[in-house]
Amino acid sequence: MKSKITWCLALGLLFLTQLTFAQQKTVTGTVTDGSNVPLPGVNVVVKGTTTGTQTDFDGNYSISAAQGDVLTFSYVGFTPKDVAVGASSTYNVTLEEGEALEEVIVLGYTTKSTDEVTGSSVQVEAADIESTPFVSADQALQGKVAGLQISQASGTPGSIQDIRIRGVSSFASSNEPLYVIDGVPVNNSNAGGNANASSLNPLASISAQDIKSITVLKDASATAQYGARGSNGVIVVTTKNGSEGKTTFTFTSTVGIQNDAFNKRDVLTGAQRQLLTGEALVNAYGANGSVRDLGVTPGNAINDGIAIGALPAAYADYNGENYDWSGLIKNEDALMQNYNFSASGGDELSTFYASVGYNKTEATVIGGEFERVNGLVRVTRKLRDNIDFSTSVNVSNTKQNPILEQGSFFSNPFITRYLMNPLNNPFNADGTPTTDLTFGSLHNTLYVLDNNITRNMLTRAISNSKLDWEWFENFTFSNTLSLDYQLAEYRNYQNRYEGDSAPVNGASEAADSKLYNYVYQGSFNYNFKLGDVHNFDVTALFEYQKNQNSYLYGYGENFPADGLTNIASASANFDATSSFTDWYNVSYLGLFNYNYDGKYIVDATIRREGSSFFPAGKRFGTFGSVGLAWNVYKEDFMRGSIFNELRLRGSYGVTGNNGVGSNTYQALLSYGADYSNNGGATPSQFGNADLSWENGNVFDAGVVFGVFDNRLSGSFTYFNRETTDLLQQVPLSLTTGFGAQNRNIGAMTNKGIEAMLSVDIIRNQDFNWSVSGNIATVRNEVTELAVGADGNDLDPLAGSVYKSTVVGEPVASWYMRTWAGVDTETGAPTWYLNGQDGEVTSNYNEAERTFQGSALPTYSGGFGTRVSWKGFFAEANAYFAGGHKIYEQFAQFYLRTNSFTLGSYNGAAELLERWQQPGDVTDIPKLDYAQNDNFHATSTRHLYDGDYIRLKNVALGYSLPSKFLKQFGLYDLTLTLRGTNVATWVKDDGLTLDPEVRANGYTTLTTPPVETYTFGVNVKF
Repeated sequence: MKSKITWCLALGLLFLTQLTFAQQKTVTGTVTDGSNVPLPGVNVVVKGTTTGTQTDFDGNYSISAAQGDVLTFSYVGFTPKDVAVGASSTYNVTLEEGEALEEVIVLGYTTKSTDEVTGSSVQVEAADIESTPFVSADQALQGKVAGLQISQASGTPGSIQDIRIRGVSSFASSNEPLYVIDGVPVNNSNAGGNANASSLNPLASISAQDIKSITVLKDASATAQYGARGSNGVIVVTTKNGSEGKTTFTFTSTVGIQNDAFNKRDVLTGAQRQLLTGEALVNAYGANGSVRDLGVTPGNAINDGIAIGALPAAYADYNGENYDWSGLIKNEDALMQNYNFSASGGDELSTFYASVGYNKTEATVIGGEFERVNGLVRVTRKLRDNIDFSTSVNVSNTKQNPILEQGSFFSNPFITRYLMNPLNNPFNADGTPTTDLTFGSLHNTLYVLDNNITRNMLTRAISNSKLDWEWFENFTFSNTLSLDYQLAEYRNYQNRYEGDSAPVNGASEAADSKLYNYVYQGSFNYNFKLGDVHNFDVTALFEYQKNQNSYLYGYGENFPADGLTNIASASANFDATSSFTDWYNVSYLGLFNYNYDGKYIVDATIRREGSSFFPAGKRFGTFGSVGLAWNVYKEDFMRGSIFNELRLRGSYGVTGNNGVGSNTYQALLSYGADYSNNGGATPSQFGNADLSWENGNVFDAGVVFGVFDNRLSGSFTYFNRETTDLLQQVPLSLTTGFGAQNRNIGAMTNKGIEAMLSVDIIRNQDFNWSVSGNIATVRNEVTELAVGADGNDLDPLAGSVYKSTVVGEPVASWYMRTWAGVDTETGAPTWYLNGQDGEVTSNYNEAERTFQGSALPTYSGGFGTRVSWKGFFAEANAYFAGGHKIYEQFAQFYLRTNSFTLGSYNGAAELLERWQQPGDVTDIPKLDYAQNDNFHATSTRHLYDGDYIRLKNVALGYSLPSKFLKQFGLYDLTLTLRGTNVATWVKDDGLTLDPEVRANGYTTLTTPPVETYTFGVNVKF
């Protein structure tokens, strides 16, 4: 009996095993869109399990499943579809485009479809960001967003960019936009340790390959939710996350070279300089005598006993020393390389994205370099059906060898480039850089860069954790906690023999700065319907932000031996200082959105914000906005029309600006005074207990349209921003012991229009051709200033020989003497007496300073085109700006017509066009070795039209066929050749330096923007 039972159990087990195996089978098929085009990368998952795969480039999939299982097919931009597995083993699936998924824009706190957006915002997607070869992703925005002006103020890799959204709105407070990374406001101030050297951009710590999108928020409806911090616009950076399905890996490699993009400013050669020196000496002293007799030391390699009258002929035959210092400091074909590896995947319960990257980029000046190692991990997890958790950590370590780019330091390589006497031999007999230059007082930059140590180091970690708890249907409580931690270290050792610290036998300095930026956000969100057409979305949010910054600095001089570089080895003139600052923001935010059947949208925002930057009683401000939108194309009367999109929108809001700095309102004392070896304190700032927010009133209206299946689409916008209660220094009675006090007084406006247009000229499966462009105008006008005791307006820039701020004109406008040219009979420089056409004078001090234009561009934009055929593609994009003036600040040195350039240093090649005899028509005066003719002084002679167009990006690429790649297990392999800043056109031929200058409008001795050529490989498997 027992034996029979055993046999029965065995047979039953065998039957069940066979049944189980019979249920499992391989299910295959093809996934296509509504036009029967295969969809690669579609996620295919057995519902309720972790079993999943993705379609290949031909849309084919293969997965193990059992009869009765349900396969879920999902793809970004398409409606997910469930398919039940039956007796068949083949299931071909067609996915339909999902309207709600077609276009989604990230606004920071919220995410909306474009149909629901009432404010002015533009989103730049990953494809445009990843393509940038620069170390900082914000450069990818140039020319892509109307109203966004970006200047690559320095070409040193890792430097900060000057970014303005719709102009400037403050005299003294910050005009920089707010940066938000993954929903959290972060700090983006210069992390460099030397204000006279290259800046270090904290945004350069994030790899462009890790960024999913960047959204630019411009008007009050879009920015009011960020309160005072968003008054100058908001740049929202969203990093990549994982997606449900099989794990995919992506490797990106970019290698290339870079050089200066634009520089037509040449300097005199040795022979040219000798010729001009002889002429200048004759003009100054006549033909008789010699420079030896006169006691003149022109710094020239000739016999100084020769009669001055014979010098021009002697110099004309000069074929002696000539050294190209301009070329020596260049790093020709500077190497740039970037590598990134990422993995992404997940299932129904969790997703992940992880990446690691490395970037090393040399500067176009010898000694400059940028190096970064970065990593990002993001994980999402469904803890329960109603609880979701996500966390991310972005860590980077950045090293930068900065370059002296500001100030008149004789070790500045750019001063060497333009002012070094070409007769100076840079090398010793053995080929090493010399410390014994014969002429002038400049240092040998080659030796300095070899023997000095200058380094910026930044370690940054951005963490963000969020918990979403759905209490009941569509009612969610969210908690977000984030930290932006930055450790910035600066080290600078200057050698004992050559350079700025040689007189003190070497010097060393070190600075450490630690920044902690904490942000907590807690919110309730409820979205619900009343009937079929009334849709509501309500959010209440509390936010607390705490920022702490500690700083420690040390300095020492006089080192006893080579190889000692730490401050501890110094023996004289020790100095040390430290500081600690902290500030906080507390905000209560309400967001309300009403949507009637997708046609009529009402957005309202109110924010009550408190800032420690202001005194008690003034710390809280209330800001808000109202936005309206009408999706006209959804109306019944629009059915069958050519419009795929037609939306009218408008908004009005009140914003604030708290970028006044910590302790600005307080009466301050300075400590550390030495009184008979005793400590002491001295008053340093006259406080103002009434100091408060700068306020802005912003109106924005526009239309968005798309016709002919969105083959033609675009938008037009008008904006008007009025800013009041501007912070300004107002003079005080001298009896107070102080010269001025900060007060809220002053106003200005910014008005303009913006237009964007995109056209798909050809659109089909094999061949596509599109063109796009945008343009924006902005007019800035100061409407109110503080009034002095004499009844006249107070100029915030009083004392400047370059600029003034005057009611009725743009802020910080150029005010200087008007150049009238060179007197054709005498060769003397002249200026207009009244600043306009009319009577002229050769006496510089008699001429009147008048308005000469604005440093702010009045228009900017970009345009581009893209062509693709099968796997090939080509694209080009350009950026332009204009309507402003640029001042060549260092012309005051290398365009002097006397002994400064022709004795100790060197001058620009332009001096060859000098006046020589009556009747000569030129704008370079007569050379005179002994005279100061003020030609170099501030005037419109060195002020140029700033209009320019730059071919920002040109690329040619090829994606290999999927059928070929499939045999190697690859999803994608794309090869790209790319050039950036490959051509530049300027309106004013007199502008010989790069037109892309800082927002203040000055050309300075900084590394110019770079022209790059790269080869990139992108592999996905």
